[in-house]
Amino acid sequence: MNKTYTLIIGLLTMFGIQSQAEDFETATQAVKNMGVGWNLGNTLDANNGAKQGLESETYWGQSTTKPELMKMMKEAGFSTIRVPVTWYNHMDSDGKVDAAWMQRVHEVVDYVINQGMYCIVNVHHDTGDGNQWLHASTSTYYSVKTKYEYLWKQIAEEFKDYGEKLLFESYNEMLDKYNSWCFATFNSPTGYVKGDAADAYEAINKYAQSFVDVVRGTGGNNAKRNLIVNTYGACNGGGNWNTHLKDPLNEMKYPNDAVSGHIAFQVHAYPSIVNTDKNGNITNRSMTEVKSEIDAMISDLKNYLVAKGGPVIVGEWGTSNVDKAETDYMARRDHLFQFVDYFVQKTKENGMATIQWMGLSDGVFRSEPAFNQPDLAERIVKAYYGSSFEGKYPTMNTSNDRTVFEGSQQLEWGAAINISGDLLSGIGEDVKIQMTYNQNYSQFTGNDMYDDIQFYYGDWSAKPASFIADGKEMTGADFHPSEFYKTESGTSHVTTFSFNSSVLKTLFQKGLLIQGHGILVKKVVLTTKSETNGVSGILFSPEGDENIYNLSGQRITNPTKGIYIRNGRKIVIR
Repeated sequence: MNKTYTLIIGLLTMFGIQSQAEDFETATQAVKNMGVGWNLGNTLDANNGAKQGLESETYWGQSTTKPELMKMMKEAGFSTIRVPVTWYNHMDSDGKVDAAWMQRVHEVVDYVINQGMYCIVNVHHDTGDGNQWLHASTSTYYSVKTKYEYLWKQIAEEFKDYGEKLLFESYNEMLDKYNSWCFATFNSPTGYVKGDAADAYEAINKYAQSFVDVVRGTGGNNAKRNLIVNTYGACNGGGNWNTHLKDPLNEMKYPNDAVSGHIAFQVHAYPSIVNTDKNGNITNRSMTEVKSEIDAMISDLKNYLVAKGGPVIVGEWGTSNVDKAETDYMARRDHLFQFVDYFVQKTKENGMATIQWMGLSDGVFRSEPAFNQPDLAERIVKAYYGSSFEGKYPTMNTSNDRTVFEGSQQLEWGAAINISGDLLSGIGEDVKIQMTYNQNYSQFTGNDMYDDIQFYYGDWSAKPASFIADGKEMTGADFHPSEFYKTESGTSHVTTFSFNSSVLKTLFQKGLLIQGHGILVKKVVLTTKSETNGVSGILFSPEGDENIYNLSGQRITNPTKGIYIRNGRKIVIR
């Protein structure tokens, strides 16, 4: 009798889950309703390989996210926001997520949900290159399985009561032990390795299954929530230059699930719309050829993935040089727009959602909020809804002085301040950069005990040929305040940096990254003035410091007549 009772209860429970799942739209319906979306990239996913606090949100040049940004995206016509999140830098050794970080993720999710948009939360740069803890190998899977499942249990518990507009994404672009793109073992030094490739695909399916099992097990609305699993590397199978390109699609399985119709597949797509010869010369590819590749990719996604039971989301897309110093948007906009029109229209026709990778509003534009690529944002939305669609695409009102950063950010490699080219050019032909910062390197030891500020064109591929600091033209690509002002760690400065006309011309095209080491940035202002409050160099000395400094930051024992700094204030000795 007890066995029969248990069986009945079990059947009712299974039936109950199935019935509840029908209250949520299916994954196919959700993907159709998601329309076009945008990635809040380089934000909650930013990291520099160490344990971090909430400040990591601004490490890759982005402003702290505000609810007004999501309102702007909604009014522009976007229906989905993917929120990439990196977790390892906010977990303890047992995998427990910092409460403050979980709360911050929760806040940003609410910004999206409160606008009535779909929101996707994922595990992002915990995957990737060989330095991260999630890899597509079964040995790695078994070694981190408990930690991975615990992470997803925490995320799922946090959001278990949220409705159907919130989706979870298992992992981002997970690679094998060779860090291979395109297909597993592509990057192997000995060529394709059948056994290792098979192991990588098996691992991907194991991670996907663990993700589904853990989320479903937390109950609540997670019992029916639409879930997203990515192919190996989020590869889309595009191209015909290798027989293994379709393997990530072919080997991907639809996970076993307690409910049916609530899992979607995700891939990423960054096709090239140009040809580059051996000398680096770039020419436009035929749009006929580009369209043919899009058609082939969509056909493969339908034949290999949709046929397995789940719809497809293109969770990141753009063109192949979207992150380069010179993008297609800057160099060949009309050609790019032709690609956008066809890509968005064809994916829509085939029931696939598309989520553009993070351009459109970038850096300080997000805090305005405003679009730095308003015409591209409008093109994407109209490609989906039609030319009669009317959205709002605000742009930034520039002025002679604009604060592009204010807060507290330690400059390190991978933790830059990003200033777009159009923002620089909007200030004027004589734009300068005034930085307020602390020399902050006393916590380091040995060869790391130094300070440095560096300027890069748009990304880290090239440095400006020259820059000028407080009116003095510098040689080399590094600025060391400790050498320039003859001061020590703990001293604070305001320095005006300017550039010659040829450098500025390039910066207007490509933008500027400010990065360095041993520098704590407090404020960055774009201006046409030469000085802040008439004084460059020392702005204030360490708080509570009664020593007297001259305006070059040198400590003075017996000051004569003049202007000095003491305890953070200017003093005049007559």
